[in-house]
This record gives sequence, structure tokens and C-alpha cells, in this order.
Amino acid sequence: MKSGDFTEGKIIRPLIGFLIPIVFTMLLQTLYGAVDLLIVGQFSDDINVAGVTIGGQIMATVTFMITDLSLGTTVILGQLLGQKRAQECGRVIGATISMFVTIGLAAAVLTVFAAEPLARIMNTPEAAMGATLSYLRICGAGTVFIVGYNVVGSIFRGIGNSKIPLMVVIVTSILNVAGDLLLVAYFHMGSAGAAIATVAAQGLGVAAPVIIVRRSGMPFPFKLSDIGYHWSLIKQILKLGIPVALQDLLVSISFLVIMAIVNQLGVTAAAGIGIAERLCSFIMLVPSSFAQAMSSFVAQNYGARKMDRAARALLYAMGISFLCSIVLGYTAFFHGVEMSGIFSPDLPVCIASAEYLKGYAIDCLLTAFLFCFIGFYNGCGRTRFVMVQGIVGAFCVRVPVSYLMSLIEPVSIFRISLATPASSAVQICVCVIYLLWFRRNVYRD
Repeated sequence: MKSGDFTEGKIIRPLIGFLIPIVFTMLLQTLYGAVDLLIVGQFSDDINVAGVTIGGQIMATVTFMITDLSLGTTVILGQLLGQKRAQECGRVIGATISMFVTIGLAAAVLTVFAAEPLARIMNTPEAAMGATLSYLRICGAGTVFIVGYNVVGSIFRGIGNSKIPLMVVIVTSILNVAGDLLLVAYFHMGSAGAAIATVAAQGLGVAAPVIIVRRSGMPFPFKLSDIGYHWSLIKQILKLGIPVALQDLLVSISFLVIMAIVNQLGVTAAAGIGIAERLCSFIMLVPSSFAQAMSSFVAQNYGARKMDRAARALLYAMGISFLCSIVLGYTAFFHGVEMSGIFSPDLPVCIASAEYLKGYAIDCLLTAFLFCFIGFYNGCGRTRFVMVQGIVGAFCVRVPVSYLMSLIEPVSIFRISLATPASSAVQICVCVIYLLWFRRNVYRD
């Protein structure tokens, strides 16, 4: 197995080659949860659909918070490779394995025992409580596998290999669909069957790269003795990862606040926003993929002290991402009703969704720049700044603007949706100002 060296040669070709598998990986991961819901919806009842929906939201929050921490591993591995200190990467991976196995086991225990309080916080209907608890407790018990499955991707992206995470996602997606069809469609196990299929598929997804490593080896020395609690490395991983996890949590809360504001407009508006949010995960695939790709690409060049090369990569990434976002933004802005019709035959709901999608269409153009900045700063290890600018955007712009727009009569879903691009615009300005400071104080070193 080879690692990707991003510190020499051309920039665009290796960047795109690294990016494409990330795009398809994120696409499959986005479809992953939708397939669970689709199969349960086709072969079970509304109670089990609600159980998977609510339980899935809780598990997604828990999983994302934990796996966000693994960005520290991605950045440290990239910087070590850029510094030609590949022999130290084995201990980083060993520390990552030890840390996340411990965190995964602790989260499993907490999720299983706190399943009912968590479900009640989500205002789970009593009729769906049993199905929700079944899904939560089964997935909670398998948290170590779910976390491990996500951490594997961070490790391989850190060494410049985005193809293995894609292979793992392809395998787990096939296994998950097969498990859903067997347990939900054939054995009629409802939400419990969907949870078992998810845990089993992602558990096998962890095993797949282990088999690959045993056959091909790593591009640097890695021994079983490297696995352990190397506290200095764990501290570095957490120092980089905790700000990202905290930022994502707070940003998610800001979007929940916006949803609460829109929900006051009635059921049609609430349903429309739900569909728009689902479509947004597809619209933002390319900008989000660039954020991941830039983190690894820049980390190597930062480690190699080739900051001019990292800056050129930033400009190239912004240009390519913007071109792709023009197509995605145009489609979302002018064809939102048709896109929303995939999820609902109700025309008023689709119109409400389309109105909200217009804001995301504008935001898609801005995130082409913003997410590249975020990836750049993450790769440089400036995750605290990334956290600060994210919080500024969420609570100084997005929430206040959405609230103020909701006070203007007649209330417009489109105007409320403008809070999101307004936030991105302010965050871009903050990132540009920080870049000017960064060039003066870091590029010289």
C-alpha cells in the first residue's frame, strides 16, 4: 500500500484524484441512512419508521461528535508525512486505536443506559418509544464498531489514501442493504432489524481495512506494540479534534434553532424544511468533500513547510469547487420544486422546500470558498480558529438573522433561509482577515 505524497509535483491532478473518492464516499454515506429509512418504510409501519428516524438522529449526533475528534489524527499523520517522519506514524495510529476503542466503549455504555432519557428529550411519541429504544440500544451497544468504521476513514485520508475508505463504504453499503432486506423485509424485525444490519455492516467495515493492512502492510512501520495509550499523542489528537467537534455541535444547534423558528409557521413549512435539509446534504457534497481533501493535502505541505504550495492548492480548490457549485446552486435555485418532489407528492410542501432551498443554493456558492478555507486551516492545525469562526457565524449571524427575518410580515421562508448564506459571507471575511495575519506571522517561519 502506498501513501499519497502531496508535497511534490503537480497540484491539481493529485488533488482531484484524492478528492473524487471522497465525493463518492460521502455520497454513499448520505444514501446509507436514506436506504435504512426507505426499506423500513416499505416493509414495516409508521411506528418503526419513527423509531429509525429519531434513533438515527441521536446516533448520528453521538457518532459525529466522537469521530470529529479523529480529524486530529488526519492532520498529525499528514504533517508527519510532510516532514518525512513516516516512522512515527505507527505510534499515532496506535494511540488513535487505543483512544477511540476506549471512547467507543464508554459511549456504548452511556447510550444503552441513557437511551430512554435521550428519546424523551427528542419528544418521542409514546407509540414509537419502544421502536426508538430498540434502535438506540442496539446501535448504542455497537458504538465501538460504528466509531471505528468512521475513524478508519480519517486514518487513511491522513496518509493520503482516499480509495480504501471508499472501498470500505461500498462494502458496508452492500452489506447494510442486504441486512435490511433480510431482517426487516423477510423477518419483519422493524427498527431492531435496521439497527442490527447497521452495526453488523459497519463492524465488518472495520475488519475490511484490517485485512488489507495484513496483506499489503502500511507505507511505514506499524506493529502491534504501537497500540497503546501514548498520552502525548492522544493529547495532540484531542487538542486538534475537540474544537472541531465542539464547533459542529454548536452549528447543529444553530440549525435546530432555525428549524424551531420555521416550525412556528405550520406543518407545511416544517415538512418543507425537513425535505430541504435532506436535499442540502447532497447539494453540499462537493464543498464538504473539498474541506476533507484540503485538510490532508495542506497538512502534508504544512509539515514540509511548503506554504506557498499549500496556498496555491487553496486557490485551485476554490476555483474548481466554485465551478461545481454553480451547477449545483443553479439546480437548487431554479428546480427546487422538482427536486423536493422526489421526497413528497404534496405540492405546497414542495414549494415550501423550494423556497428554503434557494437560500442553500446561494450558500452553496459561498461554501465553495468557506469550506476550502476550513480545510486549509484544519490542515495547518488551526482548529481553534475554525471553531471560533464557526461559532461567530452560527450565533452572531445565522440565528439572529433568521429570527429577525421571521418578524418581517408577511413571513417568507426564503428570507429566513438567507440567514445561512449571510453567515457564510461573514465567515469568509473572517477567514480572509485571519489569512492576512497568518501569512505575516506563519509563512515567514
